[in-house]
Amino acid sequence: MYEEIRRYGRLPIFLTGLGLLGIGGCAALTLKQPETAPRPLPTVDRPAQSSRAPARSDGSTLTDAQAQAALIGQSDLGASWTATRGAATWRDGMLKASTSAGECQKLLDALYSDQLLGGPARVAVGLDDADTGAQLRYQIGARRPSDVDATLKWLRTMPANCARFTATTQQDLQEDVQVTELALPEVGDARQGLHVTVSATDSDDQDLRLTLDVATVRIAGDAFAFTNGGLGDVANDTTQAAVQVGALRLADVRRQGRLDV
Repeated sequence: MYEEIRRYGRLPIFLTGLGLLGIGGCAALTLKQPETAPRPLPTVDRPAQSSRAPARSDGSTLTDAQAQAALIGQSDLGASWTATRGAATWRDGMLKASTSAGECQKLLDALYSDQLLGGPARVAVGLDDADTGAQLRYQIGARRPSDVDATLKWLRTMPANCARFTATTQQDLQEDVQVTELALPEVGDARQGLHVTVSATDSDDQDLRLTLDVATVRIAGDAFAFTNGGLGDVANDTTQAAVQVGALRLADVRRQGRLDV
């Protein structure tokens, strides 16, 4: 098993339908994706060895065009996903909230502002699922690997430190927030997933429940993060596909950058 797949595409044993097939000097990776996702799926070839120095102060070797090319798009997730028409109403309605539960406020702020990597995105894309009303926000960060690792370390504490807490929206909606670990494919050099639910009852006695799958992954000097959120449940296979396709694409763009040196 060659180094690029070992480092950027090691697969978890709990996911079915995943495997590596040796084909000469490259490998084909079978990914679990939504039924409507396009085929064939992406592959990652063995990279040429290079010691290319970071091109940016944040440690990335990617140009702006390469960072943009590393984003996932609507064709990666299936026909129901389209370019976003703007921030979902639940972002202001349910994520813009305050809590007295210590560092849990930091988590709410990161979810609301889409700064899961601890700072503004370098490039980002938003996608909407026309069938379910879910919204996916995917970004590539602009922070040093050590800063990303510090953020990942903090996120790993959330299922314990913020397992359950209460929050209040600007409209005085009382929310019950729960945070649990989310299993992710073993891709990249470091990763963390969270599953967040926000429950409340509005003034008309209607029950509301917002669900968010959250993932952050670092691959060498670059990292990506995304949220897959919606009212009710969100599709976990979309989350898994986004992580796997995103990791493969970022690794492949990095490899192409090394070959261009």
